[in-house]
Amino acid sequence: MLDTKIRYLQIAFNYDVAAVSRILPTIPFDEHIFIEAGTPFIKKEGSRGIRYISRLWRGIVVADTKVCDGAVGEVDMAHQAGADAATVIGNAPPETIDLFIQRCKEHKMISMIDMVGVANPLKVVFKTKYKPDVVVLHKGRDEEETKGKTIPYKHINKIRSKYDCLISAAGGVDLKESRSAIFNGANIVVVNIVRQTDPWQGIASNANIAQMARQFLKTIE
Repeated sequence: MLDTKIRYLQIAFNYDVAAVSRILPTIPFDEHIFIEAGTPFIKKEGSRGIRYISRLWRGIVVADTKVCDGAVGEVDMAHQAGADAATVIGNAPPETIDLFIQRCKEHKMISMIDMVGVANPLKVVFKTKYKPDVVVLHKGRDEEETKGKTIPYKHINKIRSKYDCLISAAGGVDLKESRSAIFNGANIVVVNIVRQTDPWQGIASNANIAQMARQFLKTIE
């Protein structure tokens, strides 16, 4: 489903259906753009929120479920709501990660391991019986304002030397950081839609989202 030679832009919605309703229809369809139902969005809107996004976007929809247990039920829920991809936390038990990846394969979904807070992502992947489609190197939202904290690009070559999977870069990504992500070998760049009052980096919700999406695609191509 994914091509390792292509770079992708993942645009994440983290607030509510109202924001999705206002912004998502302005984003022109592009097969290189994924739309993410972010974790806060899913917690607020539930599976109906994922379903709403999947109705508006005919490309890949990512459910950022960050599964930590009960993997089969979580993947089933995301699948039934129309998601094409889902995430599991890298700190989850190996059994959970394996069940998650296996269930994603059964549903022909893209499996993503989110490595937020994980010191050694390669060790996590090494322990799994089944290998993920995507490894997400993630600087957490609460880490964005910590001086010196960066997306851990140093792990990209270590993972690639052992496993054939895509690498996603997430956390405080703006145009400048997206260039760094691609330079360091990432395949997917995750960009959050953020409010003007938010302290985080991303695409401002009051910006010309379509224009910004085109700029990001041009930057990472």
